[in-house]
Parts: sequence; structure tokens; C-alpha cells
Amino acid sequence: MIKRILTVTVIMATLLTGSTAFATLKVGVLSDLTGPTSSVGVPYAQGVTDCIAYVNANGGVNGEEIKLIQVDYAYNVQQALSAYKRFKSQGIVALQGWGTGDTEALVRFVSRDRIPVFSASYSAHFMDPKKAPYNFTIAPDYSTQGRAGLKYIKDNWKESRAPKLAFVYPDKPYGLVPLKAMKEYAKELGFEITGDEVLGLKAMDATPQLLALKKQNPDFVWVGGTTPSTAVLMKDAKKLGFGGKFLVNIWGNDENLAKMAGPACEGNFGMQAAAVYGQDVSGMKVIEEQTKGQPQMTHYLRGFVSTLVMVEGMKKAAANGKVTGKSIKEALETMRDYDPMGLAPAISYFPDDHRPSMAVNVCTVKDGKLEFLETVSLPRDDKWLGK
Repeated sequence: MIKRILTVTVIMATLLTGSTAFATLKVGVLSDLTGPTSSVGVPYAQGVTDCIAYVNANGGVNGEEIKLIQVDYAYNVQQALSAYKRFKSQGIVALQGWGTGDTEALVRFVSRDRIPVFSASYSAHFMDPKKAPYNFTIAPDYSTQGRAGLKYIKDNWKESRAPKLAFVYPDKPYGLVPLKAMKEYAKELGFEITGDEVLGLKAMDATPQLLALKKQNPDFVWVGGTTPSTAVLMKDAKKLGFGGKFLVNIWGNDENLAKMAGPACEGNFGMQAAAVYGQDVSGMKVIEEQTKGQPQMTHYLRGFVSTLVMVEGMKKAAANGKVTGKSIKEALETMRDYDPMGLAPAISYFPDDHRPSMAVNVCTVKDGKLEFLETVSLPRDDKWLGK
């Protein structure tokens, strides 16, 4: 009899343990903590982690906690694929991804397995559900960001002549992808395009490119690089007396730019998708509490918002029934004007359009600090979806 009671106890314990495990919602996190993009990957990943701590401390998803399974894949696509297999075997219902290469490599797998992915790659084709049905982001695609920056410039242009515009970018998909849409839009706005220059992401000297730009004499230069190459460009521009202003994309414009470029970056423009730490928005108090008042990069804010929006999708899925990858996707596609506590522009997804919004924050550097200037909103025109 004693043996039978023990056996029943073990079975019950197993069932209870299994039930508890089943009740926990698992989310995979692909992070670059040690690889070539770790300077921005670390703060982004910390934003993800802190958001989950905040959500779990405030009731989780319908009373269920979220468990993160994080892997440092060091920006290596093969390691990302291996990590995804592990995530899948552990029963994740969603994934927080990272770069373009791994996001691209996983599109087919996450679609097959019905696992929604929030990544920090903003390539335009990830916004088109026909090509990437389970991919989501909280920032508009690179070309929408660039177009919003151009609109900001044109709206503030005071001279009667057309503003002149040049492009500087690395010969990589990340730099090349938004060019076609941006040039088409620039012509619609009345810009005069003067030319292109290629500058590698690891460039240590931008003198040849700047000498060519001086001949073109543009008023503005769109920069499609990352923070280090942008800093080189700006420092050499100041040294050579280049008079144009720079309009920098989302990965070349952050709190490190002033540290790298010094006064050379003052007064230029850059695009961002989340608030700057300390900005006067409703959710900043939560951020300051989570970080104990220690300033964080804007990439941290973006990681926090990416997770917050994913959780909102999980909550909507829970309200509709069971939380699965498929139900999260369907719930997200009914999201309309969700406000992530003011930490980013309001977000909507549609079954045929996964662009989160058409709003982009334009920032500048003032007295060595990243400063928010204005949110520019574009119409949600199907013409630009996936471009």
C-alpha cells in the first residue's frame, strides 16, 4: 500500500510539474552579445530582458509568466539556425530575433512552424506578409525611415531652389536595399540628386568620398552606414570643410556617435524608432525604474518596446483562447494604434501589411547628447510596401 501511495504521489508530482511547465510561456531570444554588432546588441537584449521582468512582475500574460531562453549567437547565421532548433524543441511560442542575416535565414522555418518573430532588421520585404507571414518589427522599414527623413528636410527647406541630395552607403544589402525607394521619393519631393559614394562599414578614412562629395556640393547626404563609419565620415567632413548636412539611418545614429565623432556630429540629423532615454513620454518612468535611473542607449528602448508589443499580442491571444504562435500572429494582425507607453509611435498590423507604423522619430545631436526633434508620419500607401 505504501509503495502504491508513493507511486501515485510521484505521478501527481510529475503531472503538476508538467502542468506548471506547460503554463509558462516560453520565448526564444537571439542576441549578439559578443559578435560584431554587440555594441548595439547588448543594450537591445537588455531592453528585452528588462521588459519581461517588468511584465512578469505585473501579472504576466493572463497570470502566466514568460520565460526567456536566450542564446548569444555572435551574429553567426549558422549558430542562429542551431539555436532556433533548440528553441523549437523547448516549445517557444514566439521569438525575439536580431539581424538581417539570421532573420532572413529563418523566414521559411518560422512560417512553417508558425512562430512569430520580432526582429531588429527593418528590411522592407519583412513587412510584406506575402513574403514573411510570421515576421514583425516595431520600426518601419529602412526606406520608410529614409523617406520620413527626406520629408523632414524638405518641410524645413527655406530656399526657393531644389535641395541637393547625395547618398553614402556600404556596398551591402543593408545599405543598398532602401536606395531605390528613397531616390524615387526624393524626386517626388523635388530634390536634385547629385550622386552616390560607397563607404565600407569598417572604413578608417572617408577622404576620397568627401572630395567627390565636395565636387557634387550637396546640401544633404543620406548615410546608410553604422555608427563607426558615420563617425569617420563626419570627422573627415569637418576636417575637409565639407558644408553639407548628414541624414543618418537608424544604426548610424545613437548615443555613441558623439563619443566617436565629437563636435563633428553636432546639428546633423538621424532617424530613430523609439524614444531617447529621459524623453518626456508616459512610459519613461517605467524605464527609469527598471534601469534604476541609469541612462541607456535608444537601442535599449527599442528592445523594450519590441518585447512590450509582442506581449500585447500574447495577451490578446490569451483573451481569445489558447496562446500559440498562430494565435499570437492572428491577434497581432488585429492590433490598431497600440500605444507602447509613448516609448515609440503607436503600432498597428494588418493581415496584408506588417508595417508597424509610418511614423519615424527624427533626432539630432546637441551638446554631445542625442535629442528628439520631431515625429514625421507618412501615409500608409501600398505603393511602398516591401520596397
